[in-house]
This record gives sequence, structure tokens and C-alpha cells, in this order.
Amino acid sequence: MVITIILVIVIFILGILLWHYQRQVKNICRQLTFLCEQESNMPISTEINTGSIGKLKDCLNELLGMYRQQRKEYQDKENAIAQTYTNLSHDIRTPLTSLDGYFQLLQDCSNEEDKQRYIGIIKERISSLNDMLEELFTYTKLKNDTYTLALSRCHLNSILAKTVLSYYQDWTAKKIFPSLEITDTPLYIEANPQALLRVIQNILKNVLEHGQEEISILLRESSGAAALQVSNRVDNPGEINADRIFERFYKADEARGKTSTGLGLSIAYELVKKMNGEIHVKIEDNLFSVIMKFRLFDKI
Repeated sequence: MVITIILVIVIFILGILLWHYQRQVKNICRQLTFLCEQESNMPISTEINTGSIGKLKDCLNELLGMYRQQRKEYQDKENAIAQTYTNLSHDIRTPLTSLDGYFQLLQDCSNEEDKQRYIGIIKERISSLNDMLEELFTYTKLKNDTYTLALSRCHLNSILAKTVLSYYQDWTAKKIFPSLEITDTPLYIEANPQALLRVIQNILKNVLEHGQEEISILLRESSGAAALQVSNRVDNPGEINADRIFERFYKADEARGKTSTGLGLSIAYELVKKMNGEIHVKIEDNLFSVIMKFRLFDKI
């Protein structure tokens, strides 16, 4: 008789526990349905915080946290794409308007000399548009986490010297005479030759667009790394936010660079990261410097 009573009590207690667990599971299901429908950031809560129900709640909240993070990253990417289109539309409006105007002038022009001048300007505007679209394509490709660069042994001294010399006409046209100091010690780094060339080109283009006459290019070995520093004088150091230099579309002076997307330094930053290098900006007084470091090939 006593055993029967005990069994009845045990079954009754187990029944209550089973009912309570079922109630908690149903409550969790209702919360999940609500959270998914409303995209709420509220965590799942339960009356029982121990045992299997407690573990289930913790696991679900962890999964929901991951889902919310992925959703935020997706929304951020969507916003970035929308901003990209907005900025690109703004940037190409000026050259497109200019093209339309010069095409009309070309149609109405009877003077052969003026025709050739207009054709030259139209070619230059088309080239600018092509460069802008190429920059956008490159930046988008670099922001893809799956995109990688094939790295190999590169002679940084040689690539730097050839790139600087390729801008000789641009230097002289702006009456800029850069101070060039390249160490005699051969510096070999692990990089992608085309990407390295693009990085140096983008930095030099930035110098040509915004720099003054005092420009220095320094390459040396520093603590087992190849250190490249490109410096130039600027008129508006207070208007330059060093923390935002490598942001896409950032322009310290919106009145300038109308034929540029503002992606040049952003692309340089992404390429340097893909090649396991370091890049940062330093502003002292009126001196603006872009500094890059790559580990030497024989030190890797």
C-alpha cells in the first residue's frame, strides 16, 4: 500500500514536471515565432533556467545573436552598396555633363582646330570615366573576403623607381621636383607585382592631385621590414581627418577631385592588407605622410 502511494506521488510529480516542461517548450516556440516575425532583438526567456531547458534557451539565444549579427552585416552591405551608387552617380555627373556639352560644341563647330581640341577634351573625359568605373570594380572585388592575391618575391626598390619615373611628365607639368631616397640595399618582399604597382600609383596620384612642391619619397629597411614613406606639403592639414583617409569616397576637400571617386587610397589600403603589409597616415604640421611596411622576404 505504501509503495503504491509513493508510486502515485512520483507519477504525479513527474506529470507536473512534464507539463511544466511542455509549457516551457511551447512558450519558447511562441517567443521564437514572435522574434522572427517582428525581427526583435529581445532574448528568449524561460521560467526554468537550469537543466535541459536552460541549455536550450542559452543555445537559442546564441544562435539568435549570430543571426542578428549576420542580418546587421547584410544590412550594412546593402547600405554600403546604396551609398556607392549614390556617390558614383554624383561623381560621374560632372564629366558626363561636360561630355554632353563638348559633343554639342563639336557638332556645331566648323573650325578644324577647335574640333581637334574638343575631341581631345572628350577623350580625356571618357578616360576619366573609365578610370572611375575601374576603381569602383577593383574596390568591390577587394571587399570580397574570398578574393586573394597571388604573392611572390618582389624587388621593391626596382618597382618603386620605375613607377616614380613613369610620372616624370606629370611631375614636370606641375613643376614638382620630388626628393627621392631609395636605399642601395635590395629589399625583397612577398607581394603581388601588379597590386604593389597599383598601390604606389594610387598614392602618387593622390600626391599629384593634392600635394605641393615639397614632396619626398623614402624607401629604407627598418627593423626587418621594408618601409616606404611618401610625404607632401598640404595647405589644409586641419581639414584632413587622418582616421578617415582610407575610407571609401572620403575627400578632405569636396571642391576638388570631381573626376575622382575618392577610392584611390581605399584601394591602396585594401591591397596592402591583402599582401600582409601595414599602411597608415601621419600628419605633422603641414606634412602629410603615407607610410607602408612590408616584411622582408628573407625574414618571413
